[in-house]
Amino acid sequence: MHQEKKMLAHISEDGTRVQTVADHLQGTAVLCGQFAAAFDAQQQGTWLGLLHDIGKYSTKFQKRLQGGEKVDHSTAGAQVAARYGQIPLAFAIAGHHSGLPDGGGRSDTAQDATMFGRLKKSVEPYTQWTNEIKLPSIPPQPEMMKENRFTQAFYTRMLYSCLVDADYLDTENFMSSPKPRGQGQTMDGLLKRLNQYTAKWSHPQGTLNQRRSSILSACTTAGQTGRRGLYSLTVPTGGGKTVASLAFALSLAVKNHMDRVIYVIPYTSIIDQTADVFSEILGAENVLEHHSGVDYSAKEDDEPAAYRKALAAENWDAPVVVTTSVQFFESLYGNHASQCRKLHNIANSVVIFDEAQNLPVPYLRPCVAAIAQLVQHYRAAAVLCTATQPALQPLFDELAPGLQMTELCPHPKEQYQAFRRTTLKMRGELEQSQLGAELAAQEQVLCIVNRRKTAQELYNNLPKEGSYCLTTLLYPAHRKQLLQEIRERLKDGLPCRVISTSLIEAGVDVDFPAVYREEAGLDSILQAAGRCNREGKRAPEESIVTVFERAELPPMLFRTAIGATREALMNSCDIGARETMQNYFDALRSLSGETLDKSGVIKAFEKGINGCELPFRTVAENFHLIDQNTRTVYVPFGGGAALVEQLKEGECSKGLYRKLGRYAVSVYEPHFQKLYAAGALLTAREVPALDEDSSILNDMSLYSEMTGLTLEPETGKAEFI
Repeated sequence: MHQEKKMLAHISEDGTRVQTVADHLQGTAVLCGQFAAAFDAQQQGTWLGLLHDIGKYSTKFQKRLQGGEKVDHSTAGAQVAARYGQIPLAFAIAGHHSGLPDGGGRSDTAQDATMFGRLKKSVEPYTQWTNEIKLPSIPPQPEMMKENRFTQAFYTRMLYSCLVDADYLDTENFMSSPKPRGQGQTMDGLLKRLNQYTAKWSHPQGTLNQRRSSILSACTTAGQTGRRGLYSLTVPTGGGKTVASLAFALSLAVKNHMDRVIYVIPYTSIIDQTADVFSEILGAENVLEHHSGVDYSAKEDDEPAAYRKALAAENWDAPVVVTTSVQFFESLYGNHASQCRKLHNIANSVVIFDEAQNLPVPYLRPCVAAIAQLVQHYRAAAVLCTATQPALQPLFDELAPGLQMTELCPHPKEQYQAFRRTTLKMRGELEQSQLGAELAAQEQVLCIVNRRKTAQELYNNLPKEGSYCLTTLLYPAHRKQLLQEIRERLKDGLPCRVISTSLIEAGVDVDFPAVYREEAGLDSILQAAGRCNREGKRAPEESIVTVFERAELPPMLFRTAIGATREALMNSCDIGARETMQNYFDALRSLSGETLDKSGVIKAFEKGINGCELPFRTVAENFHLIDQNTRTVYVPFGGGAALVEQLKEGECSKGLYRKLGRYAVSVYEPHFQKLYAAGALLTAREVPALDEDSSILNDMSLYSEMTGLTLEPETGKAEFI
């Protein structure tokens, strides 16, 4: 009897071992089904694993393993899934290497790279798969698929995440020995560590400490008795919201058998601080810090703990994850395997959105829609955590009718009055010379302005001893160093005058006796006030937060928020009252209009784009929380010097670029062109390891150790050698 030749999926790098297609499909199916079970889609996950690589049964793919030409092995499984009516599975399979495609239109041809095009494409024969793979019964369509196309698209992307992670892991386990993934303490173990840490606060002294203790206790109780859902935690600055939110998250996770806690923070400038607190409480081995400024490059000869974190960064397989809004939301709307691989691990997690008032207004609708999807369909709990709570319930009512937000902080209005430690004064217009004189006359003061140029100009007119200028023109490692110096000077009572842009507002732990804030959004003003008398050591009447205007028009980015602030204050005497904040966010949404979804994400999935249905690729290309019209300038100062030398020598690894992120300054195109015209930059022309949007600062006279990268380089230098 003729015996069919075994069809192979992989050959080990040393050529001594093989993995059959059947073994790879079965192994991937088991993992994919386990991942999808987190949102009740285990059957779909199993089908995904069994079908995703059936194209490898073709003779042409078998020749590819021996060095032959590339062959499309993804379309076959997509076509089979589509024939069974499993369109989300078809998308996931078609994109498991190249990324989720646009759906396209029904008139697309086999030459189009869309889903409709792929379904018409001729593929290499792969008939042997039916002899080795038996599909279980057809998975039923989940109820959520009846809602709308946005929900269908979200479900497709979550299934895609399950598949690409399972595919990676099964392949990894064959190619090398199984790696130490999924380690770390249980939620129950982490809660015990937190309780041990907070035990010292069981008998609080003083009124404010008693209030902090009551907030912590309320959050713990809410977690012990609560269910998955949508929550807000509105705690005034100084009320202990970081530890209180962690207590709620861990208590809720234990009670509801949830898998992890994910903290989403708007700025990398405050992630270090939060991750350090959690590491102290829970143990550094249990906390994964994942953002552009952290390097996790997996090397098997690393320390075991570092190696595990490097692996966990690929798919968030860790007990506690601390990440950025950019990483979180751009992954949820991404279409590439490397972005989406982690998404299934958000299911059955508690997600804390710290400093929630900083959810980006131009993308507020898709961000709120994503949070709603996670809570409604993926067994997640979400907490909007801030001292200045954005009034988002109307948006949730629109996008997810019936999803109600529950406040965790007891008596938030009363807490605001109890924790009030400052007095806000509206000064109207202040001339820059007058403002500079007032700042110079004070020993310790913080002034927050809207433009980097303004910050540098004010700094240049201050006494040099103890004066600092904090903007994004400083590379991140430099900012961190200066912030540490600032904290030490404040603690020691030394002169400390800081001019900063808004980067210091949210979550940065500094305490000034006086703060000046250029007119901005009401949430920004109140966040700035949180840097004044933070420790409550002075009377509120002596701790003045001065809000001022400048003669020039504010930057375009701030004008809508300023207009909303003025509208909110028209009928309110108390700038920090919850009612005033509600009025502010109502006005902000009204003034923002369609810009609440700048890229038209929700409409794109609901109605398509120019006849293209389910445009995954197009949406991913357009969804960027941070303005992409910037270039990166690497600064070879401090530890950055050696890293830049590695670039110059031709290294271009992912690990190197992650490390370089700590020494990078983002500049807008006009600024970049000025630096280039001054002969101050090395680009890809001189350093091939750079991409077209990156460069190296080659004239170190243009980087100041106090103000960072100059905004006005002297042009013409390149002409004189």
